[in-house]
Amino acid sequence: MKRRPLPVAAALAATAALLLTACGSGDDKSSDKDKIAGADQAAETPKESASPSGAPAADKPDGVDVSLPKDMDLVFDWDKPKDKTEAAAMEDAANYVRAIYRGVNKRTTKDAALVAYSTGDGLKYAKTQIDVRLEGGWTATGTRRHYQATTRSAPNGNSVEVAFCVDSSKFYSKEIKTGKVLKGAPSITDFDYFKIIMVKLPTGDDLWQASKVYVEAKAAKCQ
Repeated sequence: MKRRPLPVAAALAATAALLLTACGSGDDKSSDKDKIAGADQAAETPKESASPSGAPAADKPDGVDVSLPKDMDLVFDWDKPKDKTEAAAMEDAANYVRAIYRGVNKRTTKDAALVAYSTGDGLKYAKTQIDVRLEGGWTATGTRRHYQATTRSAPNGNSVEVAFCVDSSKFYSKEIKTGKVLKGAPSITDFDYFKIIMVKLPTGDDLWQASKVYVEAKAAKCQ
């Protein structure tokens, strides 16, 4: 269904603390790997998903753009779950990731996409990711692959955990002033395991927002 424009105020509630850990795509000082401390989640066993979904969804809030420059390629190498609720949450988890890197590219933490697809700790995490690059004078370039995705729903159906691996071995920081791409030797620091808690927007719009983000850095299981 067509989504109505999202009220800005609905995405601005913030809760628990965020811990920033620096381990970059081959360059420690140009990190984009953070961790948020948060609460325990539902205990159901995740069900497997897996393969492609690279382009932004057409069914998104009116006027919200999640497009990225050609040199910033976010690949979502997974299949949508059969469950429609979990599929919608997974789709908007991908849009949340796009929104973060759109903010990196646009040099702002106030882009409409970020407001649309995040709330609470998810918004804090996104802003920290962007701020680190703003302060360092970096943007990003290359290919960031997301794969081995799973989803699981909370009993009340109002939240879905979307978990996946990330390979940043071909995704680099780039200096804004010089255009220099900061590359390092491939290593375990290029692999992370994410869990994003997506919550249904209570207004009735067909929209899910990232409310919490958990990151396992140096994730050997993602290699």
